[in-house]
Amino acid sequence: MDLTHIRERLEARENDLSRFASRVVESKGRANPEEAHAYRTEYQRDRDRVIHTNSFRRLKHKSQVFLAPKGDHYTTRLTHTIEVQQVARTIARSLNLNEDLVEATAMAHDLGHTPFGHVGEKVLDQLLDGGFHHSRHSVRIVEKLERSGRGLNLTHEVIEGIRRHSKPQGNFLSREAVYGMPLEAQIVRISDAIAYLAHDIKDAIRSRQITVDDLPQRATDALGTRHSQRANALITDVVVTSLASMSEAENGGQEPIISMSEELGEITTLLRDFMFERIYLPLSDSDQGKSAMRITQALFEHYVSHPNEITLEFLGSNEKIERIAADMVCGMTDDFAFRTAETISPGISANAFEGRL
Repeated sequence: MDLTHIRERLEARENDLSRFASRVVESKGRANPEEAHAYRTEYQRDRDRVIHTNSFRRLKHKSQVFLAPKGDHYTTRLTHTIEVQQVARTIARSLNLNEDLVEATAMAHDLGHTPFGHVGEKVLDQLLDGGFHHSRHSVRIVEKLERSGRGLNLTHEVIEGIRRHSKPQGNFLSREAVYGMPLEAQIVRISDAIAYLAHDIKDAIRSRQITVDDLPQRATDALGTRHSQRANALITDVVVTSLASMSEAENGGQEPIISMSEELGEITTLLRDFMFERIYLPLSDSDQGKSAMRITQALFEHYVSHPNEITLEFLGSNEKIERIAADMVCGMTDDFAFRTAETISPGISANAFEGRL
């Protein structure tokens, strides 16, 4: 039975999207052209390919903030990804933009994270010529490492959304920062910040690292004191502000962008700076953070010296051994990295993870 009418119907639905939306029929396509699927659009296929990767599955045991958490209710890199996807789809639907593109990009945006989150990333960045960044490595995974070195052959729009999702500390809401990005990619970028701010604060309070009263008063006045209030206030502000930007563009103004109001943009920056000062940066200096750094470095140096121990999954490229060793380390979950390092250098963790949350 010919089912192509289903895909055609799905593609035709996109005619009702905002004129600023990315339409799948206008996609720049894949590096290696493929025959269209009968009942899925290309962005839906991208989403499905990501979900079925080993890299995506490993996110369930990779740190978000707290390292190798034992508690069942702390955010992991996988639950973070699901929250980003949920926030991003809510915003895209409200703005009448392409939900399928947003979802595929959100699901893939953090595939390249190391074990131990940004702590592990910092070590590889120092050890590798040319540095290391999880957004670039996410692109490397979908282009070169998955499917035994063949990559996922995702569409251009999803790959670029992955590449540009990351944000520096401080104000990240300038028009210049998102220049050339489709609105759907901008949605994933801002949804990432909303999701991690909301759940990282919740986890920090759960762990008793901070209390609600420690949060900047200006932030609690504007966003409330509960996780749901913070998320709802930020998402609503993005929708309202972005709708206004799209309306101005319809009337001859500048190209629309996905952003926040000036007030909530300042509050978001204030909260991010607070979390860097109170949670993110001190974690690197904690016993667990230092142990995670030792483990990451020891693993990297071991695989550089013992390439015969690198699994076939990562040996398909013609890169230098340092890059392949980084691929191997990045592919590990927190617990796997911890256990493997102990076999290489017994006692390397110095029992730092015994009291983990």
